[in-house]
Amino acid sequence: MNIRRTMKTRRAMTAVAITTGLVLTVAGCGGGGDEEPKSERSSSSSDGERDDKGDKQSQPAASENVLAEVKGESGLTLKVTSAKRDQGGFLTVEGTVTNGSGKAWVAASWRGDEQELTKNGGSMAGASLVDARGKKKYLILRDTQGRCLCTRFTGGVLSGQTVDWFAQFPAPPEGTTEVTFQVGAMPPAPIEISEGE
Repeated sequence: MNIRRTMKTRRAMTAVAITTGLVLTVAGCGGGGDEEPKSERSSSSSDGERDDKGDKQSQPAASENVLAEVKGESGLTLKVTSAKRDQGGFLTVEGTVTNGSGKAWVAASWRGDEQELTKNGGSMAGASLVDARGKKKYLILRDTQGRCLCTRFTGGVLSGQTVDWFAQFPAPPEGTTEVTFQVGAMPPAPIEISEGE
């Protein structure tokens, strides 16, 4: 009889221990750390609320850092938003292209004239950087298969669409802070280089 009570007690203790472990596991996986603090939530939600007069306040637009903006090639707008040195000796240039031509655009003229680059299709493969002070031209980096380290516009860019792009180049010497970005028949875009993190 004493053995039965001991066995029942052990089973009950085991069940309690397992249940407690499961509850703690579920509570630990519940997240909760990703929520915005209440003070930040209330201030950000009030940005678009009405003021005392009942007029809707305008929300400030997100400021986009634009290093250069050029227009050309039948209504295309190219923006350069970043040009950062990477630790590996590369320079990564990023931005957007907006198709205002009224028809789909396939970026065929942007892939470059080199035979090796024709496999890249519509892409930023023909982009280059010119260091006027150092009298050097930097071509886009590519892998051993001839694929550029850049954006490919697979399927083209629809009319009215804005898409992000990037292109990687060998980094100019440390003292060089300004270069000119060129792609296709777009006008040259002078840009300033910033140091990466």
